[in-house]
Amino acid sequence: MRKCEHLPVWAHELLLALSAVVWGGAFIVLKGALDAMDPGWLLTLRFGAATLILGALFWHRLRDNLDLSHLLAGFVMGLPEGLAFLVQNVGLVGTTPGRNAFLTTTYCVMVPFLGWLLLGRRPGANNVLAAIMALAGVGLISLGEGFSLELSQGDALTLLSALFFALNIIAVGRFGSAHDSITATVVMFGTCALVCLAYAMVAEPLPRLGGLGTDFWWQMSYVVLLSTIAALLIQNMAQRHVEPSKAALILSLESVFAVIFSLLFYGEQVTLRLAAGFALIFGAVLVSELLVAGSKGEGLPA
Repeated sequence: MRKCEHLPVWAHELLLALSAVVWGGAFIVLKGALDAMDPGWLLTLRFGAATLILGALFWHRLRDNLDLSHLLAGFVMGLPEGLAFLVQNVGLVGTTPGRNAFLTTTYCVMVPFLGWLLLGRRPGANNVLAAIMALAGVGLISLGEGFSLELSQGDALTLLSALFFALNIIAVGRFGSAHDSITATVVMFGTCALVCLAYAMVAEPLPRLGGLGTDFWWQMSYVVLLSTIAALLIQNMAQRHVEPSKAALILSLESVFAVIFSLLFYGEQVTLRLAAGFALIFGAVLVSELLVAGSKGEGLPA
């Protein structure tokens, strides 16, 4: 990883784009994996495996930095993160990957207003414009035949997950910079695993691991190794060498790649109305992200 620090800026931008592609593809992969395992157990497996692998790779960082402060910070960041992924994946069962991806990205628009509520940081005019654009986009996505509102349960849960993702961004911005990033991330992933495990034990039947096919384990390999570990590490490394506004623009392409992959591999049908809704939400993300990207925390993998 140290060799990568000396790459030119354009190479770091390509690495950020690669992370966006990986996270965009994860929506399709997760949709397939959820056919074989309930979301609570699937996410317990995802974050439990990621915690163990990252812990093994960076055990010396954990040994030197893990203390009560890192445990508390990782928990505060991991609780909303775990709830966000849990609600998002429960919602993904009842909606399409493209809709799930774009509705999730509304967390970018929510962050400034939550920051105002929790931290007293007044949002700017661009944030108000972004909120109006996002609401209009969600409205277009929700319109059914005869212009009646038809927001599915999966769509509503996805919007709720965006709220939790926004709370995670606030927590990362508040506690992340004062702690070792790898150590805090390991604790955060461990907290996510525990949150999802608690839900799974109460709300879902035990998974039958013996009945899972090869496709499922390939899907989980993608989600754990590429989407959760590799893309996050690449982002953390590359984002330090790219201007915040440009990094935000590149990473926001995640939802665009998700729709492209959904069209190609899932057969999702995108009408003109849906395309207009997606465009409004993407535009809202750009308006919000590009002007305040420097004040935000780490991005969120799918």
